[in-house]
Amino acid sequence: MTLEEMRKIANGNKASNKVRKKPDDEEHRIQCECIRAFRYKYPNMNHNLFAVPNGGKRNKIIAGKMKAEGALAGVSDLIFLKSNRHYGALLIEVKTPKGRQQQNQKEWERKIIQDGYKYVVIHSAEEMLKEIEAYLIE
Repeated sequence: MTLEEMRKIANGNKASNKVRKKPDDEEHRIQCECIRAFRYKYPNMNHNLFAVPNGGKRNKIIAGKMKAEGALAGVSDLIFLKSNRHYGALLIEVKTPKGRQQQNQKEWERKIIQDGYKYVVIHSAEEMLKEIEAYLIE
């Protein structure tokens, strides 16, 4: 028996009209995969790559506390705090394959590039590892 046949039986022999919704935490899962891949490939540099916990839904009290502590809208998801010949650090924005930067992220990117840092937008762990590898040999 196929999965579709089982669904029809479960729905009283009606065709299933439900379309499975994509998980809304896809960006989170990509970022977790990026961290796992980095930690595996560069175990001696684990201290150099870290997340900036700016995203997510928060109530007004927590958001106010975070803002008072220095949280800034638009800051990249990950920071690779290691300089090379050209840059002081690599700032990494994680997006889903169809994801696009918000306006405040584009503005922060523009400012941080003007300050002499490298900024990239990645859509997968493989893409992030390629960017880091290129950054390390620059």
